[in-house]
Formats: sequence, C-alpha cells, structure tokens
Amino acid sequence: MPEAQSFDHHRMWTLEEAQALHDVPFNDLLFQAQTVHRQNFDPNKVQLSRLLSIKTGGCPEDCGYCSQSAHHESGLKASKLMEVMRVIAEAAKARDAGATRYCMGAAWRNPKARDMDAVVAMVEGVKALGMETCMTLGMLDLEQAARLKQAGLDYYNHNIDTSERYYSEIISTRSFADRLDTLANVRDSGIKVCCGGIVGMGEEPVDRIDMLVTLANLPEHPESVPINMLIPIEGTPLAEARPIEPIEFVRVIALARIMMPKSHVRLSAGRTAMTDEMQALCFFAGANSIFVGDTLLTANNPGEDKDTLLFRRLGIEPMEIGTQ
Repeated sequence: MPEAQSFDHHRMWTLEEAQALHDVPFNDLLFQAQTVHRQNFDPNKVQLSRLLSIKTGGCPEDCGYCSQSAHHESGLKASKLMEVMRVIAEAAKARDAGATRYCMGAAWRNPKARDMDAVVAMVEGVKALGMETCMTLGMLDLEQAARLKQAGLDYYNHNIDTSERYYSEIISTRSFADRLDTLANVRDSGIKVCCGGIVGMGEEPVDRIDMLVTLANLPEHPESVPINMLIPIEGTPLAEARPIEPIEFVRVIALARIMMPKSHVRLSAGRTAMTDEMQALCFFAGANSIFVGDTLLTANNPGEDKDTLLFRRLGIEPMEIGTQ
C-alpha cells in the first residue's frame, strides 16, 4: 500500500506537480485523498446547503453554459428581485429540512446601488434564523463587499469556472482577471470565499488541473470549492458538450481535496446525472458538501428523499454549523 504524502497547506503548486499527482493510478489517488480528508474532517459528515435564485434570467453576461444569459435562447424568462420576506420564509423551510447554509443567487453582472438595501436585508434575515449565509451576485467592488460583511454575510460565491487558458472560450463579457479582482475584494472585506468551477465544457484535462492550481495558489484557499459537472441546457452554446467521464470527474474531486486540504469540496451541479456509486466515490475522494433540494438556480437537483436514502446507505450524516 502506498504511503500518503503530506503537503504543506500554504505551498505554491506548479501545473507540473498537480498534473503528476492527477495522473497517478486511480487507487493511489483515492487513498491519498481519503487520507488527507481524514486528517482534516470527519469522513462521514457532509455539509448541506440550499440554493435559491433571488433574481432569475436576463443576465448581460454571455457565459456559454448558462440558461440565465440574455444572449441565449434558453426559453427562461427574466424575473424581478424576490421580496425580502419571501426569501427569509424559504430559508426557514430549508433550515427546518436540515440545511445549515443558505445560498442566494442573482443573475447580475454586478449588484446595482438600488438593490443593495434589499440584499442586505436578506442576509440579515437569514442570519437571524441561525444559518450560515452565502450570496452570488456577480462582480463586487470593495465597498459592496464591506457592506455585505457588515450585514453578516459568511460566504460569497464567485467561481473562476475553468482555466485562464480556456476561459475566453466560455465567456467574453468578463475577464479572468475580473473574477480574481472580485475574489480579492471579498477576501479583503473578511467574507469567506466560495470558489470553484465547472467541468465538462469541452476543456482538456489540463484545464481542470490548472483551474485547481489557480485556486490552490490564491493567498488563502477558498473555504468552499464547488465542483460543478456541466448540465447541458438547450439554447446555450454548450448544449451539445460531451460529458466528462465519471472517473475523470472523481479525479478532479480527489485533486481538489489534496491541494486544498481544509476546504469544503462541494459536489455541486450535475448530481442528477450521477449514479449513487459515482457520488459515493466522490465522497470517498474528499467531497464533503452538497446542495440539497429540487433545483440549483434553474437546473434540476436530486430531491431530499433521494439524498436522505443515499446518506443512510453510506452511513453519512449532515454536518452541523461550525463543525468539521
């Protein structure tokens, strides 16, 4: 049996080092990832988050995977920002169903000044329920980030999506540097960072690895790293994208766990296309967070009954707030 290597949490990764680790025999990679996972987390606890779209569709960005872009003919109608009390009521239902973190997403390039009061009230209301709060609202400047921090926002999600090399193949309306600037503003304000990407968008394996190198080489590792498997949506440029092989997806999860040992690695979009066995491999490879509920913004997600049954079969329990 191979010995698991120990990596410094603050080391800087080269693409060559990450590639070499990614390419080791599958069993060795999983052994390494599970060892790192057990050193930092309870291997049988998974954090549960619920995601709500507080403003759907009409986004001016042209992200090739997204049904909410105004550039694509996906059939999704744009909506106005939800009322604050409705958001808080939905969060209370999620809390009562076992979710410990509530994530709110708006299809914006960036929040406008007129929307900030409502967004702040949502954060304050969900926080008062005893839940961790997360938002994804597009780009943020430092002043906006500071205001959200003052309101009690725990996490801000802003994915880099893919490697810097492949990024322009997916998005043209916002640069890779713009993404990193928002992450820096979030971190400087004291909000925890939730940042990952999407695989299965036609990228090469090296792009997936390079995406993780970018995340692992940030000044601080993101506290949450969502790994999304593309859900091809009719009317978007990536509607016909070839799916990523399950074993390759698990390798990405394992590599994320090893490179960012103390981060929550979230098995995010795409779980409806995964077998129970594939999800079990992802949990073994170090995934320890999922979204629960029937929808992720506008895409389908397994319902709670299915997740509860899978957890029971695997002996997995929901993670409590503030525990590992």
